[in-house]
Amino acid sequence: MQSISKEKFQPAAKTTDLEAIVRPSLNYWEDAWRRLKKNKLAMMGLVVLVIIIILAIVAPLVSSYDYETQHLKEINLKPSATHFFGTDDFGRDLWVRVWWGTRISLFIGIAAALIDLVIGVIYGGIAAYYGGRVDSIMQRVIEVVYSIPFLLLTILLMMTLGPGIKSIIIAYAITGWVTMARLVRGQMLVLKEQEFVLAARTLGASPWRIIFKHLIPNVLGVIIVQITFVVPTAIFVEAFLSFIGLGIRPPLASLGNLLNDGAHYMRYQPHRLLFPAVMFSFILLSFNLLGDGLRDALDPKMRK
Repeated sequence: MQSISKEKFQPAAKTTDLEAIVRPSLNYWEDAWRRLKKNKLAMMGLVVLVIIIILAIVAPLVSSYDYETQHLKEINLKPSATHFFGTDDFGRDLWVRVWWGTRISLFIGIAAALIDLVIGVIYGGIAAYYGGRVDSIMQRVIEVVYSIPFLLLTILLMMTLGPGIKSIIIAYAITGWVTMARLVRGQMLVLKEQEFVLAARTLGASPWRIIFKHLIPNVLGVIIVQITFVVPTAIFVEAFLSFIGLGIRPPLASLGNLLNDGAHYMRYQPHRLLFPAVMFSFILLSFNLLGDGLRDALDPKMRK
């Protein structure tokens, strides 16, 4: 047989680095932020939202006009260097009114999200953890609340308390938390059968500690995603109510009543409808893009 020369062999590569960590170890939230940053649409939505929130806070403060003072010598002016968005039929500056309306709409959206976060999460967590008869009774309450028409309830509150922010928030506090409660309950029904919950019970942890320290943190990703969809929904509801005359009443500005005013003058002064419509569209689109990005970033199944 022909002998094999030693030149045909090469020394094997060193294997000491095969178990080395090739990238830094990340926790759940760091990994979610890393994946969110890769989603260009979600980051664009986040940046637009930050800019809108900053302008909604700062723009009315630095302007020499306010949202309600009438200047009868400056009626129905077109956009200019003095009035960036023009003026309305009472001479009020539309730049300030649009940003003030954005502030009102964002406030209602954030208030609705806080109501969902407090009432919906706690209610759904209690129903899921205790189960049995407690869960059955609490689900019947949810079904009753869910059957109440939101628009009818809002109209009744408007007739009782008068139109305004308070009536819209109270109506949302009565009926708006149901979806969050159902979502949290469904997620926690699965989690409460896991080993870490059994270990916490064995160690003597109270039900409230298990709910707030173990169950709710594990569904926090789902809660955050749901909140990003709750805020634009509440803003849309407020704009719809104000557009049909049941929400925020003038002289207080909101995107809904600005759209309503602009619709009457869209043929002769289209800018009065254009600016609030663009702002309203940017807010809803940004929240939806951010919500989609957060849903993908916080989903462990999407991790690579």
